[in-house]
Amino acid sequence: MSFSKLILDRYSVRAYLPDPIDEAKLRQVLEAGRLAPTAANRQPIHIIVIHTAGRETELKRIYSAEWFTRAPLVLAVCGVEAAGWSRTRFDGKTYLQVDAAIVMDHMVLAATELGLGTCWIAAFDPQAAREVLALPEGVEPILLTPLGYPASAPGPKNRKPLSELVHYEHW
Repeated sequence: MSFSKLILDRYSVRAYLPDPIDEAKLRQVLEAGRLAPTAANRQPIHIIVIHTAGRETELKRIYSAEWFTRAPLVLAVCGVEAAGWSRTRFDGKTYLQVDAAIVMDHMVLAATELGLGTCWIAAFDPQAAREVLALPEGVEPILLTPLGYPASAPGPKNRKPLSELVHYEHW
């Protein structure tokens, strides 16, 4: 699949079939995340693979939408705070969130190419995620996505035109 088609085909899936995901496909998705670039190649990101069957109630503590646990898997992208890179020389900005976003995006695009659906979730309860995922001190839950076969079709992509988003030479 061409990259252009891939980014057109990707959408936020909110309806999933219960069909299990082949281990080879899961591995490809995880490998895409592993290969994602991170600031200064620190690789401070870990991915937790969660099987939803039998864990629906505790997973809904993290994110309560009914469709969240309908996919057979949920992927949690977590960051090790002490391992992330910071722009200390100038302003101290940390890049753990950026690293996590790149890892998630690589996995989301790999999943799309394999016919799997995903949906970025950042509006979750981080304390519940820490508890349910048994995260140690210094590990932050950053992003989640269900992973499964879509039971829906994509709608139209509503995006601003380039003229509203792109600037040349200055703002």
